[in-house]
Amino acid sequence: MKEFDVVVVGAGFAGMYMLYRLRRMGLSVLVIETADDVGGTWYWNRYPGARCDVPTMEYSYSFSEELEQQWRWPEVMSAQPEILEYANHVADRFDLRRDIQFCTRVTSAVFDENASRWEVVTDRDKHYRCRFCIMATGCLSAPNVPDFDGKDEFEGSSYHTGLWPKDAVDFNGKQVAIIGTGSSGVQAIPVIAEEALHLTVFQRTPVYTFPANNHPLNTKTESRYKENYLQVRHMQRYSPVGMSTFMLPKPNPDAPPPSSILDTSEEERREALHDIGFSAFRTYSDVYTNIEANEVACNLYRDTVEQLVNDPDVAEKLKPRGYPIGCKRQVFDTDYYEAFNRDNVTLVDLTANPIECITPLGLRTRQDEYKFDILIYATGFDAMTGALNKIDIRGKQGQTLVNKWADGPVAYLGLQVHGFPNLFTITGPGSPSVLSNVLVSIEQHVEWISDCIEYLGKHQIREIEPTTDAEETWVEHVNQVAKGTMFTAPTCNSWYLGANIPGKTRVFMPYVGGVGRYRKKCEEVVTSNYEGFTLSPEVNG
Repeated sequence: MKEFDVVVVGAGFAGMYMLYRLRRMGLSVLVIETADDVGGTWYWNRYPGARCDVPTMEYSYSFSEELEQQWRWPEVMSAQPEILEYANHVADRFDLRRDIQFCTRVTSAVFDENASRWEVVTDRDKHYRCRFCIMATGCLSAPNVPDFDGKDEFEGSSYHTGLWPKDAVDFNGKQVAIIGTGSSGVQAIPVIAEEALHLTVFQRTPVYTFPANNHPLNTKTESRYKENYLQVRHMQRYSPVGMSTFMLPKPNPDAPPPSSILDTSEEERREALHDIGFSAFRTYSDVYTNIEANEVACNLYRDTVEQLVNDPDVAEKLKPRGYPIGCKRQVFDTDYYEAFNRDNVTLVDLTANPIECITPLGLRTRQDEYKFDILIYATGFDAMTGALNKIDIRGKQGQTLVNKWADGPVAYLGLQVHGFPNLFTITGPGSPSVLSNVLVSIEQHVEWISDCIEYLGKHQIREIEPTTDAEETWVEHVNQVAKGTMFTAPTCNSWYLGANIPGKTRVFMPYVGGVGRYRKKCEEVVTSNYEGFTLSPEVNG
């Protein structure tokens, strides 16, 4: 059995940076990755239209000034191929692949209490021992495929947007169906509609989308970023969502404070919407905190859908109802509503006409039967905990992580779990993760973990794990901060809560308090001698 200082599970952006940091510390590291190359979410999510939903000048590593200055992004929000190319460039530039075991899935990680070591087992029946086990498995990496009756009997080609093949899928002349209108569906539908003979969209819940307004990145903007990256990175790290305000217009000190949407007239709201689009909702102080104000914004949104979609019946089906703006992940679109004005696109409302089963030639709903050549599941992920729960993780006294989290994930700072010493989770539940520019959150966690491991070595500490009090207090804080926001509104059923997975306990998983606030908490924990953690010295220490 080969032994390493650290085993890292996952070779996406988190795993790659973790490897880079640990290797520079002189530690022996093995990274284990299911795919045959690096990239993580950008390796698997190759579906048509896939792209970043934050500016890629800021969705990038900050640890190398040379990398920052030399890499060029083609668009403001670059597409999947460019982001995967960036990941491969990083792997090449820093020679990361020599410490990565590809095409290998971790099946279990079990803690040996006597030796204070983790034993990691793979589907290749390889066993590794390590002092530290770091889960860089990603928050959105366990695809959710609904268990429809007959789904294995479909005779055509079927795909999940989160498991898209490397080779391009040819839609030309094909009857295509897509189930789901979340983020990946919204991105894919307009692109597929341009090529397919006919596209049938099966929608369960209409979604609030906001125009991406994406465009090629001009050299002036690129130069300004590169000249001011130090300032940009500092702003990102202490901002609410990991984004700088570097390129935004400077606020007018004489401008009136944000108004309440409830205090404005309908004419004023429509004028604001006409002038700056759906971003107008953010200019009102109460849309995301007051359910009555939120409903006013929702009505305004629904009116706008009517203007964008030609067919009144289709427009009515596309109007989100029954849940507030802001309860689900912000979805940015490019020509999404315009796609439903095409003659070759049909919308099926699954609320009124649910799917009964998949058939060999297509699918059957309660009222109709459909035939198609290609079936696409744009049905999202078992978020935050799904990838971790697929691994048999066992801590002290054989306790499984699945059982520990049976009533919802419990973790301190989203970094560690009581009863599982020396196990770290990058962007785990209870951290900003999916509510942030995740590259910023990844770098912060990787740096905190690597600094922690260095500290343990210098001070001859054998094990680190959070106390139950710290863990429970943090989870209580996470829920308290989310209380009163649209994320936890009674009518909100989002994957933030695990509501998209049958049988999953409804618990709000990410931290809504902000990237900057969270970072300061993590810094305070360290300066207070790792407050909330139990540090066990070496036996001979």
